[in-house]
Amino acid sequence: QVRLVESGGGLVQAGGSLSLSCAASGFIFSTDVWGWYRQVPGKQRELVARITSGGTTNYADSVKGRFTISRDNAKKTVYLQMNSLKPEDTVVYYCNAPYSDSLFRPWGQGTQVTVSS
Repeated sequence: QVRLVESGGGLVQAGGSLSLSCAASGFIFSTDVWGWYRQVPGKQRELVARITSGGTTNYADSVKGRFTISRDNAKKTVYLQMNSLKPEDTVVYYCNAPYSDSLFRPWGQGTQVTVSS
């Protein structure tokens, strides 16, 4: 049974940092491409960062230089280090290892990040 559990969100002041974690179970982890996504209510989920099985990373322009994605295959966990947070980063964050650009594994509950100005 596929299960994704995100954690680490919270309330932080602008300029602060948070570290998100995503624990996966129920499928092979090491060969998958992982991504962190965020979704503003009423809009589509946005890909924030992704990391391949070989460790290659990509970031949305809005977070480049501030966020860092990493993975620990032994722990089946993917991380998102978020620095220099801005109020516009306030949203629920999700992780996923999609089968394709449009086909995702079952989503977890996400973790809320709130950045105060």
